Amino acid sequence: MSDGASAPAALVGDTAGADLEPVPPASRVAAVAAPPAIIRTTGLSKTYPGGRTAVDHLDLTVRKGEIFALLGPNGAGKTTTVGMLTTRVVPTAGTALVNGINVVADPATAKASVGVVPQANTLDRSLSVWENLYFHGRYFGLKDRAAKAAADRLLEKFRLTGRATAAVTTLSGGMVKRVMLARAFLPRPAVIFLDEPTAGLDPQSRLALWQIVGELHAEGETVLLTTHYMEEAERLAQRVAIMDRGRLLALDTPERLRRSVGTGPVLVVDAEGDLDRLGRVLSHLPGVIEVTPVDGRLRIRLEGAKGTVAAVAAAANGEGFALRSLSVGESSLETVFIELTG
Repeated sequence: MSDGASAPAALVGDTAGADLEPVPPASRVAAVAAPPAIIRTTGLSKTYPGGRTAVDHLDLTVRKGEIFALLGPNGAGKTTTVGMLTTRVVPTAGTALVNGINVVADPATAKASVGVVPQANTLDRSLSVWENLYFHGRYFGLKDRAAKAAADRLLEKFRLTGRATAAVTTLSGGMVKRVMLARAFLPRPAVIFLDEPTAGLDPQSRLALWQIVGELHAEGETVLLTTHYMEEAERLAQRVAIMDRGRLLALDTPERLRRSVGTGPVLVVDAEGDLDRLGRVLSHLPGVIEVTPVDGRLRIRLEGAKGTVAAVAAAANGEGFALRSLSVGESSLETVFIELTG
């Protein structure tokens, strides 16, 4: 099983029964060995007063230098997981090491190893953009000249130079996230945590932030992000963990997760009328593997598109359903997500 993930073997790239290549020499093994773990959790759990379990025995490993995505619906336990790893939430059980530091036994040292970009705007609204960065540097022990230089450097790096003197209250959502990311990066932490970094942003701001995160990764930064955007996880992350109801359901690369649900096409049907009834009709057609209602449409996994798409259209029309659209695509991370979380 990959990196301690408590997911079904089929979803973490089990190689049982596969044709295996000869074992390479030890020198080659060392050369391609996985980077060391920067985050490791064992049985990490959080139960809130009243008995609600937000995270349930999470076993997770994040490697140094990777972008790692925690993907899940709202309420899956992603934010609570980040809270425990960044010392803001005290675990009920289990252990968590960040940069080799136990977050419960030594929270102050662990906190100094991480940079956090939460969902909410936590910038000082009484300060300008530059001042937010400058005083953050001073808080982390930089002398006056070094803090000024760091603020200037980060304004340029994060494309904020034109907003240096702007009041935080005048910034767009995308700009706020960019300043918060620059602030988190200032002390060069071992890990940067991004909690739903592009939630509520317009497409242009989302793409700009993705580009900056990609640049940080290219420089060797370790990033753990939580998201419920499939495209975000697929585009940025080297590995993805899918969570739901506090449990880890699958963990692997996006490509191997996609392969875990097959490589057949996916047909999305948008139609007027009772979709539950339409789904029952279509589920009996030859070549249809599964029909799932999603956001007012039907997502249909097919053995193959040839002939089946036409059969779906004919069956829908024959039952009196007015089709708005039919679209065919390949299996995606969204397909995996829906399969696992419903």
